[in-house]
Amino acid sequence: MLTCFSEGVSAAKLDREPFKFRHRLVGHPALEMGNLARVIPALPKDQVMYAIRPLQNGDDFETTFRQRPEEQSIEATIENLRVSDSYIMVSSPQVEASFAGLYKDLIGDVEALMRERGVGTTAITPKLYLFIASPNSVTPFHIDRYSTFLMQFRGSKQVTVSQPWDDRVVSVRDCENYVSYVNTRLPWSPEKDAYATAYEFNPGEALHIPFVAGHHVRNGPQDISISMSIIFNTRQTMAWRNALNFNQRARKVLRRVGLAPAPVGHRPLSDGAKARCWTAWARLRYH
Repeated sequence: MLTCFSEGVSAAKLDREPFKFRHRLVGHPALEMGNLARVIPALPKDQVMYAIRPLQNGDDFETTFRQRPEEQSIEATIENLRVSDSYIMVSSPQVEASFAGLYKDLIGDVEALMRERGVGTTAITPKLYLFIASPNSVTPFHIDRYSTFLMQFRGSKQVTVSQPWDDRVVSVRDCENYVSYVNTRLPWSPEKDAYATAYEFNPGEALHIPFVAGHHVRNGPQDISISMSIIFNTRQTMAWRNALNFNQRARKVLRRVGLAPAPVGHRPLSDGAKARCWTAWARLRYH
């Protein structure tokens, strides 16, 4: 029996395809605007990232939040969310007491699904991310280096998600570079949405976004949006991450002789061998 997730959640689809389901957390006091206005300004500054300009697909999502606005405080940004083009992203709100129990319950649900799927028993580096954004704001196109469950609490949004490993949406090389932190700006054009599914997303609904599945978000026009994700890695996604890192480095060497490594995500035996090679190399390099 899951605590936070309810009908429609499918362990069999974990990191194989996106799917929508329902959660039981609407009305949780930690996610009410009054509590967020109290908690967010008190968190360490490196956990609170925000933008006070409209974002668009094609923007470098990660770089945007490394440049903290100097002309407006986080308190003023929260106060003006409804009438501005602002976007707030909070990393690890679970360090605050009002989120601690919620975080524990979500990890319990995630690990139950992992056991059922057969990809491990303990979530690797799980973390909460909180998103609060103005009406009509956009989360630019990107991929995640982990598995994601996204939950909506207030307002609405459209989340457009592709299948993982679809190189018509994210090329093999762009995927390798992104996961390796070499280049976090992904090319996007409206034509890519032909290979994706647009999910209408309302309070009480949740969405699984698989590892490296391309996605972008547009909030609805009526209200500010409050959503939260729990991100985590499994035994399988860690192997994929390591294999992608291996490919990114190996590609430079193989290119000299006119070769290229086989793409990750399609050959389990090859991916496993690459992951083991990368782990061994990293261990030698950093020890």
